[in-house]
Amino acid sequence: MHIAVLGTSAVGRAVASRTAELGHTVLMGTRDPSATAARDEFAAWHRDNEAVQLATFAQAASGADLVINATGGDASLAALRAAGELAGQVILDISNPLDHAAGFPPTLFVANTDSLGEQIQLAFPAAHVVKALNTMNNAIMVRPRELADGDHTVFVCGNSAEAKALVTGLLQEFGHRDVFDLGDITAARGTEMYIALWLRIAIARGKSDFNIKVVR
Repeated sequence: MHIAVLGTSAVGRAVASRTAELGHTVLMGTRDPSATAARDEFAAWHRDNEAVQLATFAQAASGADLVINATGGDASLAALRAAGELAGQVILDISNPLDHAAGFPPTLFVANTDSLGEQIQLAFPAAHVVKALNTMNNAIMVRPRELADGDHTVFVCGNSAEAKALVTGLLQEFGHRDVFDLGDITAARGTEMYIALWLRIAIARGKSDFNIKVVR
């Protein structure tokens, strides 16, 4: 597939390197490719991931089979708008609506009756938004078999069965063994609100190398 990864943080870099490793064509989208390329942290990562090309948000998303939103939740809508109309395209949204204004741990700037996933779908009605991977750290996102041989749960939700099937296929390529379909995009309220518990578990453990399993 031609995959656009929007965002160059640790999450975006993890997803981009793994998808490229799996043989997909990957463009990473950023507001200013020259400024991003000049950052020491990104330059060091890119030396080991030269197959991943850097582009503007719009260049990365143009013609992509899958657009992965790996930007911070507070920047997601702006980044996606910069990427274009995205009509007919599948958006895999892995962001969380974190509000750091009151310090750590962050709260959510949308919850209960709405979600960031729904806001993205509303802003891009001709696109197909699938929420997934936002309930675990970036290492487990892309290499789930390194934890309990992948015997843990990843959730998907979205309004399009075909889009969820596309995303599920990529999750299985990553190594996920238990993909749990929660239904339409309103289920993103639940997966996003779970981040409050996830953060407390990470604080209590002192590390974030864990995930949950739905036993059924």
